[in-house]
Amino acid sequence: MFRFFADLKNISSDSIILSNEDSKHIRTLRLRPNEMFIICDGNGTDYVCKLGETNDCTKAEILSKNKNLTEPSVLCRVFIAYQKGDRLDIAVQKSVELGANDITLFKSDRCIAVPNDIPKKIARLQRISLETAKLCNRGIIPKISSSPNLETAVTDAISSDLTLFFYESEDQLHIKSVLKQHFSSISIFTGPEGGFEPHEVEYVRSKNIPIVSLGPRILRSETAPVVALAAIMYQSDNM
Repeated sequence: MFRFFADLKNISSDSIILSNEDSKHIRTLRLRPNEMFIICDGNGTDYVCKLGETNDCTKAEILSKNKNLTEPSVLCRVFIAYQKGDRLDIAVQKSVELGANDITLFKSDRCIAVPNDIPKKIARLQRISLETAKLCNRGIIPKISSSPNLETAVTDAISSDLTLFFYESEDQLHIKSVLKQHFSSISIFTGPEGGFEPHEVEYVRSKNIPIVSLGPRILRSETAPVVALAAIMYQSDNM
């Protein structure tokens, strides 16, 4: 079924007011009054709906509501260094597909490209998050935000049960080892095209954050968060 999201304020006991954008989309889809679709409240509840008999595309009639069953049992926060071109688009899209709870972009020393207009970039990536969440039956729309530097991002991340910093030159501690412990929330860091500077790695190490390998091969910057998330979801029985 087609999937949309709605603000809680627009949801009553028996109907949901659709946004102008979703109303236009429904008209484009030519949905009939008896055709069902899903509206999610962004907090993990799915509403099975249909249009009213008048075919009013601004309001949906609630037929039933259920808990969304696609959200991972582990809350996973993803911290990605800025990347050039469409690599961030890919990294964000795939991270949302795999179950990221939220995604934070940050600047590290080897970032090749940092947007001049960061709010505009964040808005674009938030749109990608929304569209991906619809396609993947997510129960939330992962939030996209930015952090000015690695230090601020680390401060934000360490509230998780487990925080991992993936570094291409690490050859001792592998992701399989650290994921054996129990955790209900996790934060992960991946770097830009040029990788992390050694002093950045040492800073993170000084905060008692494990420096972790994703394997012997060097991964592209947009691939690393996807591989890490896949491993986490598999290990935590969310795949």
